[in-house]
Amino acid sequence: MNLKDIAKLAGVSTATVSNVLNGNTGKVSTETKERIEKIIKEVDYKPNAMARSLAKKESRIIGLVVPYIGPEEDFFMNPYYARMVAALERYVRSKDYYLMLRCVPDCRQVIPQLSSWNVDGAFFLGVMEQEVHEIISALDAPVVFLDTYTEEKGIVNVGLDDYKGGYLSARYLIGKGHRKIALACPDYKAPGVVRQRYLGFLKACEEASVEFDESDIYRTDTVYHSAINVGHDIAFSQKAYTAVATMSDIVAFGLIEGMKQCGLSVPDDMSVIGFDNLQEGEFVNPKLTTISQDFTEKANAAGAGMFEILEGNKEYTADIHLPVQIIERQTVKEIN
Repeated sequence: MNLKDIAKLAGVSTATVSNVLNGNTGKVSTETKERIEKIIKEVDYKPNAMARSLAKKESRIIGLVVPYIGPEEDFFMNPYYARMVAALERYVRSKDYYLMLRCVPDCRQVIPQLSSWNVDGAFFLGVMEQEVHEIISALDAPVVFLDTYTEEKGIVNVGLDDYKGGYLSARYLIGKGHRKIALACPDYKAPGVVRQRYLGFLKACEEASVEFDESDIYRTDTVYHSAINVGHDIAFSQKAYTAVATMSDIVAFGLIEGMKQCGLSVPDDMSVIGFDNLQEGEFVNPKLTTISQDFTEKANAAGAGMFEILEGNKEYTADIHLPVQIIERQTVKEIN
C-alpha cells in the first residue's frame, strides 16, 4: 500500500493525502481529512520517514555531539553528560523532533556523518575554542554550542557564569574559616570552563588575602578513579590543608573516597566542595556541598536558541551564561 493507493481509495489526489499526512490541512475539508485518516488507519499505512525527509528537505533530527570521549569510554562514566543528554532529549522531543547522539574523540570528525544524515541542526557540548570556526564553516545547518568559550562572533552558546561559580566556591570555604585550601581540577590554563572557574576561585582568594599558588593545584581528569589518586596525594601532603575545592562533583566524589582510604574523614579532617549539583550528591554520605547549575534551564535555553533559528530567525545569536548558587549540605566544616 502506497500513497497512490490511498489516494485512489479516498477519491482524492496524492497531494491531498500528502497534506493530511504532514498536517497541512488548511485547504482540506474536515470530511475529506477524516476519510483519508480512516483509510490510513484501516490499511495500517506507515509513511517512509526517509522519503518524507528528502521531500520536505528536513529530517526532524537534531544531532548532539559529546567530544573527547575515547574508545574505552562512554558518556555514562560522567553523570554530567548523562544529565545534559537527558535534558536536551526531553526538550527536542517536546518539539516533535529526534535527538541523535554521537560521542567522539574529536568533534570535527563527526561533521561528515551529520551532513550525510541531513540533520536539521546540531548541539556541540564543550568544544575547544579553535574548533568552533571549523565546525560552523563545515556544517550546513544551525549549530548551538554548550559550555564553550570563543571569540567567534555570530554563534549561539549557552553555559554558566563559571567565573562566579569558582568565586563562590572559594568564598564559601573562606567564609567557613578555611585558609589552607587546595584545588583539584583538569587543565586550567587553556581557555574554557575550567579556566574561568579557576580565575574566579583565584580572585576570591586574593580578595581575602588567602595564600594560594600553583603548588596548591592538583591536576586530575574529570574521572572518578583519577580523583581517588589525587585524594591520596592531598591526604599525604605536608601543607596541612583543611579544605579542597573541585571543578566537578565527580572529582569531589573521588577525592572523598581517596581520603577515606587514607584514614581521613570528610568533613571532620578535610572539607570538600563540588561543582554541578549532580543528583548523586544527595546519595553519598556525607551529602555533598556543591555549586549548583540547572541542567533543565541550560538545555531549555540551548533548545530555544536552536528552534529560534529553525523557525526562521537565521540571524539569531546569543551568548548566555546562566546563574549558579551554593548548595549547602554536609561536606564542609566550619572552623575557627
